[in-house]
This record gives sequence, C-alpha cells and structure tokens, in this order.
Amino acid sequence: MISRQQLIEQIKQKKSFLCVGLDTDIEKIPSFLKSYHDPVFEFNKRIIDATKDLCISYKPNAAFYESRGVKGLQSLIATENYLPAETLNIIDAKRGDIGNTSSMYAKAFFDKEASGMSFDAITVAPYMGNDSVTPFLAFEGKWVIILALTSSVGSKDFQYLTTENGTLYESVIQKANTWAGADRIMYVVGATKSTEFTNIRKFAPDNFLLVPGVGAQGGNLQEVCQYGMTKDCGLIVNASRSIIYATNGEDFADAARAEALKIQQEMQVELEKAGII
Repeated sequence: MISRQQLIEQIKQKKSFLCVGLDTDIEKIPSFLKSYHDPVFEFNKRIIDATKDLCISYKPNAAFYESRGVKGLQSLIATENYLPAETLNIIDAKRGDIGNTSSMYAKAFFDKEASGMSFDAITVAPYMGNDSVTPFLAFEGKWVIILALTSSVGSKDFQYLTTENGTLYESVIQKANTWAGADRIMYVVGATKSTEFTNIRKFAPDNFLLVPGVGAQGGNLQEVCQYGMTKDCGLIVNASRSIIYATNGEDFADAARAEALKIQQEMQVELEKAGII
C-alpha cells in the first residue's frame, strides 16, 4: 500500500511523476516473445525492469488482459506480483456498479488472498453514485481514482452538462469529496483538457490527478503542469503507447527506457520550476 506521503517522496526521489501504462496487446508486442510461455508477462517484465527507476506508477489496463480470458488474467496476476512495491500500482478497470457488485470488483483487484492481486488503486466510473465507489474505499489504504473529465471525444456528451452545482464533472468532484479525502481519492483528468485544470483545482485543490493523454494522444506536459501542478506536485501523468511501443524490435525495452527517460527529464524541469525538488 502506498500512502500519499510515500507517493510524494517517490516523486521527489525519482524527480518524476510518470506512470507507465501497460496496455499490452499481444498482437503488437515483438514477435520473438511469442516463444515464451507467457509472452505478455515477459514483455511487461522487461518494460518494468527498464523503467522502474524513472516512474512512480504503473497502470495495467484490465481490458487488454480480460479480453484474453484465463491466459490474460494469468498474465495480469503475474504482472501485478512483479510490480515494484515502492510504485503506485493502478488497475485501470473503470468499474462502476451497485454496492454488492462493486464489493466483488474491489475484492477481485484488492484482495490478494481471494484473487492473487492486490493493486494499490483502481479507476472507477461514478455514474451510479455512492454505491459504486464506497465499496472500494472499504479496503483500508487503497486508492480510488474517479473518472472526472476524460480526453475522449464523447466527454462532451455528458461531462459538460449543466447541473445545479455546475457542470456534471464539477458535481462529480464535489460529491466525491464528501466520500473520502485527498489521501484516498484521486481524479482522472485528460491531458488534452489542460486549460480545465485551473477550474478543477477550485474543487480538488489537494487531490492527485491521474492524467492520461500525454504522448501518443497529443497532451502537452508543460500545459498540464502550468494549470494543474500543486505544491506537492499533485499529478500522475500516464504515457502508454509512446513508451511501451517505442519500437517492436528486440531492443524494445531499451527504446521504452529512452522514451521514459525523455519524459522524466521534462518532468524534472517542471518539478524544479515549481520548487518541489
């Protein structure tokens, strides 16, 4: 389990707030790995070994593993067990259902005795309200990362609708803040929404924000930092494809490290600029 203070210390120590997304597609990994018993885990293992000193978090995307049935779940369990203990390890599952179902989802990803996995955090869709979130918070020391404002084109369909408390995404943040504090709840905010960060910080001044969309999706790191960084950094910026698929040759892990290092160095500049390190 990773506390807020431990996360902040990792950021300062590694001079980074990078999360490496393990959206591992067996069709995209180097072909030579197919000879291994578990090609997906072997790919993940080498990516982790190459980047663990440059990032403070890893984020496997559950869909890429569940789509492969039992074999995929075995790869996910092996990956979770291999992830460094000092990093914040997130399962990007975007679960959201009524209370008893959410309790089972929480058990699946948080209870190692039951499922073989014990991630530090999970992404959750809050559409069904309190019932869909609080069962995850029942696991002491675990983080819940609530979808607030996404990078997707479809974000305009619902997230900007007007409610009595502002836009829907603003209402989500305000309500979720009543369920737990900034030591248990984070929010997902897409990097392509960088100018919205100033507004989001009005409602979530201290919460960490998980920010996908930097790299292949075109998000701008400098703008994200300009509008969203706090005195504790307050950002976990995810990059997936730009790192893990930097090349599909036998040197893929070296290429991933080079890409992660490039982002880490940019992050170090932003942390120094903010006086955090």
